[in-house]
Amino acid sequence: MFSSEDVTLLLTAALSCLVLYISLRHFWGKRNLPPGPTPLPILGNFLQLGKGDLVKSLLKLSEKYGEVFTIYLGSRPVIVVTGYKAVREVYVDRGEDFLARGDIPSFDFHYKNYGIAFTSHMGRWRELRRFSLSAMRDFGMGKRNTEDQIQEEAECLVEEFKKTKESLVEPRHYLSKAACNIIFSIMFGHRQDYEDAELLNVISWVNTAFAIVSSGWGQVYEMFPSVMQFIPGRHQKIFEYVKNLLQFVEERAKMNKKALDVNNPQSYVDAFLIKMEKERTDPKSEFHFTNLVNSTLQIFFAGVETTSTTLNYALLLLMKYPDVLAKVHKEIDKVIGRDRSPKIQDRNQMPFTDAVIHETQRFVDLLPMGVPRKTTKDITYRGYSIPKNTNVLPMLTSVLKDPSCFPYPDEFNPKNFLDENGELKKNEAFIPLAAGKRNCLGESLARMELFIILVTILQNFNLKSPVPPEDLDITPDITGLGNFPKLYQVSFIPR
Repeated sequence: MFSSEDVTLLLTAALSCLVLYISLRHFWGKRNLPPGPTPLPILGNFLQLGKGDLVKSLLKLSEKYGEVFTIYLGSRPVIVVTGYKAVREVYVDRGEDFLARGDIPSFDFHYKNYGIAFTSHMGRWRELRRFSLSAMRDFGMGKRNTEDQIQEEAECLVEEFKKTKESLVEPRHYLSKAACNIIFSIMFGHRQDYEDAELLNVISWVNTAFAIVSSGWGQVYEMFPSVMQFIPGRHQKIFEYVKNLLQFVEERAKMNKKALDVNNPQSYVDAFLIKMEKERTDPKSEFHFTNLVNSTLQIFFAGVETTSTTLNYALLLLMKYPDVLAKVHKEIDKVIGRDRSPKIQDRNQMPFTDAVIHETQRFVDLLPMGVPRKTTKDITYRGYSIPKNTNVLPMLTSVLKDPSCFPYPDEFNPKNFLDENGELKKNEAFIPLAAGKRNCLGESLARMELFIILVTILQNFNLKSPVPPEDLDITPDITGLGNFPKLYQVSFIPR
C-alpha cells in the first residue's frame, strides 16, 4: 500500500515530467528558429533577462548571438532583431511578412485584439487604419487649423509657466496637459481647462500605466502573464488604469453621440460614429462601438505619452547642454523674434533647432524595443524557418544608436543631423516611432507639436536648473517598453 504522501509525491513527479516533456517538445518544435540562449522549461530565458533591464540584456545577447536571435519569454519564442539593416528588413523591405501586431499582454488583457494599434487581425487593422488616416487628416494632421490649435495650446502652456513666478517646478505634468489637450481636440472636438479634475486623472492614468508596463514589474508580467495576473504587485495597477481610461473614452463617445451633427462632424469620434451608422446593417463591419472605444484610446494614449515625454526630456537635455540652448535661443531670435508665435514653416529656416529636436528624439529613444510585431505567415528569414504568428521585437534602440548610421551614437550631439554647412541632414535610420506601413499613425502631428511647443517655450524663457549642468542625470529612470527621464526641477525665467 502506498501512503497518501507517496501518492502525492508520485503525482507531483509525474506532473513535473509531463510539463517538462511538453515544454521540451515545444522548444524542440521551434528548433529552426534563429540561435539564442538555451531556454529552461516554463521559465524560458528568465535567468538571462530577469534582472530588471530587459533592453540592456537583449543588447548584450546580440553581441553573442548576432543581430537576429531567439529568446523565450516563458514558453513564448520571440525573434529579436537588431541593427539598422535587419530592422529595416522587418519594417520596410519585408514589411508584409511582419505586419501583424505582436503580443503586449499588459495591454492585450483589456484590448482583446480590438482597436487599430493592438490588433493582429489584418483585415480589421487595414479597415481601421484607412479610416483613421483620413479622419486624422480631417481633424488633425497636416491641417492649418491644427497648427493654430497647437499654437494656442503652446501659449496656454507659457501662461502656466509664467504663473510659477520663476519658482522651481517639475515640468512633466504641465507638458502632459498641453499634449493631452491637443489630442483631446482632435479625438473629441474640445480641450479641457488645465485644472480640470478629469484631465488630471486621465494624464495620471496614462503616465502611470505606461511607466509600470516599462518597469521591472511590467517586464515580468510580459514573460508570465497567465501566472502574474493572479499575483499582487504594481503590475495590477496597469489593468485598473487601462480600465479607467476605456470607461472614460466610452463615456466621452456617448456624449459625442448625443450631440452629433452628421452634417458637421467635429472630431475623430464624430467621424467614427457616422461611419458606424452607415455600416450598421453589415454584420462584418469593423465600425462598431468596441472598435471605436479601443481605437480612440490607443491613438489618444500614444499621442499624449510620446509628445509629453519627449518634451520633458528635451528641457532636461537643454539644461544639461547650455551651449546648445544658447544656439537655439539665437536662432529663434533671428528667425522668429519674440513678437509672434512660431509656425511650422519656420522650421525650414531653423536647421540647428530642427537638428536639436531630431537629436532629442534619437537620444531619448522613447520606444527602445519598438512595438512587437508578428509574422503574417510561415516565412524563411535569413535562412531560418519562422512560423506564422511568431512574435518579433525590432529593437529601435539598436538603430538609433547604430554607429554605422550616426557619428556620435552614444552622446547627445545635434551634429548627428547636421552637414558640413550646418544644414539639416536627413538620415534613413532616424525612425524613433518605427517605419513602414504600420508606423505611428500620428507621427507628423507629433513632429508639429514638438517644434511649435518647444520653440514657444524657449522663445519666452530661459531654463534654470537648481544644480550645475554637470550634475544633471540624463540617464533614464525607467527603461523597458518606454524610456522615462528621472524627475527634475526647472525654473522658467522670462527672457
